[in-house]
Amino acid sequence: MHDGPASGAGRIEELIAAAARGSVRATARLITLIESGEDRAAAVSAALVGRPRRARLLGVTGPPGVGKSTLVTAFIGRYRARGARVAVLAVDPSSPFSGGALLGDRVRMGEHSTDPGVYIRSMSSRGELGGLSAATAGAADLLAAVGFDVVIVETVGVGQNEVAVLRLADTVLLVLAPGLGDGVQAAKAGILEIADVLVVNKADRDGVATTVRDLRSMIALGRSGQAGGAAWRVPVLTTIAAGSPAGGGPVGLDELVAAVDAHREHLAEHPGPQRRAVRRAQAAVEAIALRRLQESLHAPAGRDLLAAAAAQVADGTVDPHAAAARVLRMLTTGG
Repeated sequence: MHDGPASGAGRIEELIAAAARGSVRATARLITLIESGEDRAAAVSAALVGRPRRARLLGVTGPPGVGKSTLVTAFIGRYRARGARVAVLAVDPSSPFSGGALLGDRVRMGEHSTDPGVYIRSMSSRGELGGLSAATAGAADLLAAVGFDVVIVETVGVGQNEVAVLRLADTVLLVLAPGLGDGVQAAKAGILEIADVLVVNKADRDGVATTVRDLRSMIALGRSGQAGGAAWRVPVLTTIAAGSPAGGGPVGLDELVAAVDAHREHLAEHPGPQRRAVRRAQAAVEAIALRRLQESLHAPAGRDLLAAAAAQVADGTVDPHAAAARVLRMLTTGG
């Protein structure tokens, strides 16, 4: 199968139709085309124009080791019980050798990997700005366009890069754990400012009450939460996604799902959904623009421009800002 420009729009339309019918292989192939960038990604994007999107996009972020994947697995089960088709994009650390995603999503979420109503895909962050790969917004849009009801984007880490999740998701969950100092780190990184729901997972550990109290204090000192111009009271909830030591299913999941549903209802009652849709589109356009700029810099002509500019800066004849401005002007206008 040839998937370059010569393959034409017809082949991509066939793949989209197959993905909408539930083909995992077609969905995977389309996301691979989106990840490849340039003409292939543009062709898929163009073929999706006009298709309805009804999916709710849920962002889940937080530092490693707090149980985000276990929590996402529990979410999948609840949404599947409602009859919803669920897709998960797990944005993982990049391999320094291959640029691929290191973490095994189907190992972490294996109980759902054979469910035809669930699609799980790891995507490498590739070290790009915003914490999400430039392809993540396109992949999420594809999944919404082919009929998934819920798209969950899980990111690794707490830092400024994860702020990009807000512009992609309708509802953002920040997952922390007690006793790790995550709350303070999240506050420093500005993540608390974008979270719609705060979750203290592994609530069977010592220090959970202190963590919850600290988070509520931080929210009170910062923002109360805004969604579409109307106040949204950011809840701080506790969960044990892996289940209690005494046995049984996840603890606190019902309350968490209810909070996510309440946030969706809040957005539906206010102008927030449209604002978030515009912000999501802006994030997609920005990601593509940044990706194309990076690709231009890495092309032979771009490397030559960059080398010449660096030589001038090293010689002391041009300052770095002026050199960068000239490189950008040459790349974007050719003059």
